[in-house]
Amino acid sequence: MCRSSSTLSSIIIPATDRASEAMTLLLTVLGAVLCSLTVSSEVMPQRDFNIQGMGGKWYLVGFATNAQWFVSRKASMKMGTAMLTPTADGDLDMTYSSLNSDGSCWRMNNLAKKSDMPGKFTYTSERWGNENDMRMVDVKYNEYALTHTIKTKGGDPTVVNKLYGRTVDLSADLLEKFRQFSLEMGILPDNIAFLPKNAECPAA
Repeated sequence: MCRSSSTLSSIIIPATDRASEAMTLLLTVLGAVLCSLTVSSEVMPQRDFNIQGMGGKWYLVGFATNAQWFVSRKASMKMGTAMLTPTADGDLDMTYSSLNSDGSCWRMNNLAKKSDMPGKFTYTSERWGNENDMRMVDVKYNEYALTHTIKTKGGDPTVVNKLYGRTVDLSADLLEKFRQFSLEMGILPDNIAFLPKNAECPAA
């Protein structure tokens, strides 16, 4: 169980009021981060995960993270697509694309390697160079997929949740499920976004 900031601050030897306030703030921030990562490490993939069911096109409907880049760019983000292809070795080839406002197309490819735990994959981002621990948390193969990823670069971990749909429209219940899950993972309400619809990139 995570300790509250007040409990943690009581461990520190009292100093000046200003120093105490700064230390309390620091402990609050660190406590929130540690709690979030502790909860994330306990997130389990869906039971009886079927990688073959993940194959095909998915639309990125929901995105949630406290990462600073997202906070500054979320207003301009729109829905994109992911083409997932299971490999013969049990890995997952992932191709992402999103149409930019100027008509250009943003694309990214990653090969997610299977682990000893079905539904859990690891990969290094070819574009960003971060290490990714990705888990398929909740999947209905013909409707939606909720993924949870811990991204780490330079010892700095970040949690990213994504909600995919087989179509661009998902039910209000599914959107709320994603929102609640993200809140439980320590993501701030303002950092949970449902992306506006967007035209698709042409085939590469």
